[in-house]
Amino acid sequence: MFELKFNQDLCYHCNTQACLTKCKFMDIDNATAKNEILKIVRGEDSFVLHECVTCYACEEYCPYGNHPFYLIVERQEALGITPQPLPLVKRAINISIPFRGEPEINEINGPVINLGAFSQLKNKIQGKLFDGLSIISSDERKMFHYFCQLMYLHYGKISLIKERLPNVISTITKHKPAEVICFHDECYGAYTSFCNAYGISVPFRPVHLFEYLFSRLIKLRDLIKPINIKVAYQRPCSSRLCPDKHLYVNRIFELIGAVLVKRQFSDENALCCGLTIQGQKKEGSRKRALEIQRKNIEDIEMAGAEVCVFNCPACFDTLSIKLKERNIIPTFMSDLCRISIGEISFNDIKMSG
Repeated sequence: MFELKFNQDLCYHCNTQACLTKCKFMDIDNATAKNEILKIVRGEDSFVLHECVTCYACEEYCPYGNHPFYLIVERQEALGITPQPLPLVKRAINISIPFRGEPEINEINGPVINLGAFSQLKNKIQGKLFDGLSIISSDERKMFHYFCQLMYLHYGKISLIKERLPNVISTITKHKPAEVICFHDECYGAYTSFCNAYGISVPFRPVHLFEYLFSRLIKLRDLIKPINIKVAYQRPCSSRLCPDKHLYVNRIFELIGAVLVKRQFSDENALCCGLTIQGQKKEGSRKRALEIQRKNIEDIEMAGAEVCVFNCPACFDTLSIKLKERNIIPTFMSDLCRISIGEISFNDIKMSG
């Protein structure tokens, strides 16, 4: 079984405990943070294991890249602490089994885009931006051969990821892709951050969707007409696993002439969409999730955004209706880019959103 690469000495000698003191959902001072993280390191129970909303942010906050969130989930599972009620955990485990039946394997020998579990979003990867790409994803039979399984971090079931992810990687590798563009950065985080933390081999080159879009837009630069629209970006939990790719948000907006509004809850200070909190078994979780969603929506509105851009389909589903009630258009980054090169219009995304 794959073991987490974790250096406990770094926790003992850390002066900031930023992984916990910077948390947006727990108010923890430095002394308490030091005490609690060392409990977790030693395998002991801690209130952190019960109060964690699984937003991944401590992975970004740790100055050493020492994977505190993966450690938290390891301890949750070892101590039988499930963030979600057991019936929901069991249901989630059973709906995304990746190897029911055999996928059709065709050698691609070129770039491929992986939609993971979101095959219903194939309409988001059309046109000139995606010319020459093959697509792999789950299918109508709910065969999740290409689903990275990282969502089980939200359920305290890290062993399931370690069990399933190598087989997912093996299936993708059989296609012989030159590179794998990840539609959702949770997949990108799985192949880079998670696999690196656990020593899981990845024979192909993962590419973040935003990095890919930026490079394609550069090649199609002559087609770009500045959209001159005020946009907000709703950063997902999974982007905490690849913060070095977050810079492409600004780069893309600058290239297509979108005006990124200044939000309170952005970049490192971002709040999650509240979806995983909503189902947690702690008393008041639903109320807490609705409050987080309210903060996000009001923040986007007060910043003056006309459009809110998403990477994560779950975040989109959670917030899009509430955004539209405020006359803010929710969309995916790929659609915004397609608007800039004249392939679709804002009316198109209003209708599809």
